[in-house]
Amino acid sequence: MCGIFAYLNYRVPRTRRDILQTLIKGLQRLEYRGYDSAGVAVDGSGKDHAVSISLYKKTGKVKALDEDIHKNNSIDFEAELDTHFGIAHTRWATHGEPSSLNSHPQRSDKNNEFVVIHNGIITNYKELKKFLVSKGYEFESDTDTEVIPKLIKYLYDNRENENVSFSTLVERVIKQLEGAFALVFKSIHFPGEAVATRRGSPLLIGVRSQYELSTEQIPVQYNCGDSRTNEQEKNEQNRRGSTNALHSIDDKLAVEFYLASDASAIIEHTNKVIYLEDDDVAVVNEGKLYVHRIKRKAGEDSVRVIQTLQMELQQIMKGNFKAFMQKEIFEQPESVVNTMRGRIFFDTNTVILGGLSEHLKEIKRCRRLILIGCGTSYHAAVATRQILEELTELPVMVELASDFLDRITPVFRDDVCFFISQSGETADTLMALRYCKQRGALTVGVTNTVGSSICRETDCGVHINAGPEVGVASTKAYTSQFVSLIMFALMMSEDRLSMQQRRLEIINGLKKLPELIKEVLALDDKIKSIADELHHQRSLLVMGRGYNYSTCLEGALKIKEITYMHSEGIMAGELKHGPLALIDKHMPVIMIIMRDACYQKCHNALQQVTARQGRPIILCCQDDPEISKMAYKTIELPHTVDCLQGILSVIPLQLISFHLAVLRGYDVDCPRNLAKSVTVE
Repeated sequence: MCGIFAYLNYRVPRTRRDILQTLIKGLQRLEYRGYDSAGVAVDGSGKDHAVSISLYKKTGKVKALDEDIHKNNSIDFEAELDTHFGIAHTRWATHGEPSSLNSHPQRSDKNNEFVVIHNGIITNYKELKKFLVSKGYEFESDTDTEVIPKLIKYLYDNRENENVSFSTLVERVIKQLEGAFALVFKSIHFPGEAVATRRGSPLLIGVRSQYELSTEQIPVQYNCGDSRTNEQEKNEQNRRGSTNALHSIDDKLAVEFYLASDASAIIEHTNKVIYLEDDDVAVVNEGKLYVHRIKRKAGEDSVRVIQTLQMELQQIMKGNFKAFMQKEIFEQPESVVNTMRGRIFFDTNTVILGGLSEHLKEIKRCRRLILIGCGTSYHAAVATRQILEELTELPVMVELASDFLDRITPVFRDDVCFFISQSGETADTLMALRYCKQRGALTVGVTNTVGSSICRETDCGVHINAGPEVGVASTKAYTSQFVSLIMFALMMSEDRLSMQQRRLEIINGLKKLPELIKEVLALDDKIKSIADELHHQRSLLVMGRGYNYSTCLEGALKIKEITYMHSEGIMAGELKHGPLALIDKHMPVIMIIMRDACYQKCHNALQQVTARQGRPIILCCQDDPEISKMAYKTIELPHTVDCLQGILSVIPLQLISFHLAVLRGYDVDCPRNLAKSVTVE
């Protein structure tokens, strides 16, 4: 969710201006993701530049940081540095609102002894922070990241001898971290040395040299525990040996290294890259790159191969995708994992939403749940209402924010109101929030943007962690909202014995969900061929019921907003109460018929459609011959738990809408008349 870039030049002279421009340009290559602040750390520009670190941080776009740096008269831009390591970061706020203090790099102390950039979430940061505060360390930001540089300084200050290496300190740090991270460290105590590591978040290293590289693959080294003697630390460099490292072959070992969270920031410099694996620790010291791990796991690869990127510069922004919307559809296996990460513990079948924990008893005592949203966020509420009612045994109201306000809906002190918004700035939802607060209800935010108005004004909340969503038509935010509300239902029912079997079924379904999403995405070519037949049509009906009704609403909305084709989501149970009059051989109909409690009822609706010469395109479960023989076309989806099926069935509709928009020649990411964040009524 954040952008990492770092640059180390070893015996390759560069001016400070060149170094800063390289770092800034690297950030700009990552900025397509959408960010709210940026920062860099370089060696100080005074006489003691080798033993001091200067931080430059700014809210807003990377351009604002660039302008701020070039206005700084204290920087000696023309100073030439033979060897230098600089780090840079673009932040998308998760803990703490966008501000200079919350921007990265985060530092260990006012002397900037250790600085770090981080992509990911540290789930145990509160416990670490409490420990460090008890040891006298003062915190200046609201971020989860700040515990990392302070923890490494604590370990450095309390090291057993003077020979403890930078990488050993980092290894000790990551042993204490829970959650997901890609980290790059810089320190005044280890000038010109870089240490990077990852777990759950991407990180790769690019290598450039005008000389031949020493190897095409780096052997992974393994440490024998962490109880090293003074002699072992002294001999660590000998243990590493040149044969275990990547470097350039020449007298000076002149080489440049680029570290980034995305290949798009590296490709203009080099196409030679190494992808780090989880729990790798990479060290660049004296122009040599080493990779090592604390423990060897059975069956793991013991080398890291240098790969050649097959990427063109013009592909950087969207990779191989035609639009951000398409990219975001295909990011859903990762985005749902990020939503669940650190919250669902599959080994114990428990769910913890940290933002709601303190209010859980109050929520369990409430009179009813009210879910309020607009557009796609409203559909996420509709999608999860049934399972919320089942697992919480509370009445659940689902409301469009504008209608909720128009009706002056009665709200009471013992109600719990959820406000669902990707941006956290949706005007109608925000006004509904203030209306409910005035009436004393407990308010809960479900947003994708930390520091947003809804995030700040609610009593508690859930951050969906879907990552930046550029396309106006929401895709991955919808599925992450869906998963977040399911997790809330699971947390609410944890102490109910009668619910345990159902909870276990859903948790197992969530565990398999990312792989099932990949199976659905593999149907893209078939879905495109269906879109080829539909793109000349003027109207499209989408029908389903039960858990799949919300999918019909959301799919129809996607088709409307980016293809400008009339589309309507219809409750299949209402077919004979009016919509059946529309059915003939010319009206395209998509039906969602899954093996769930409504299967036979949907089958009856299908017979009514085919009896009127309708030619239905059916989303059904794999190996359902009875449905397939009645369909004009089928899209066969993997089967999962009934309450999760809507996540899988919405993806073909997202893809159909995308392909229809492309075929009709429209701008997929920026549909007419619409904006990403609706901040007016």
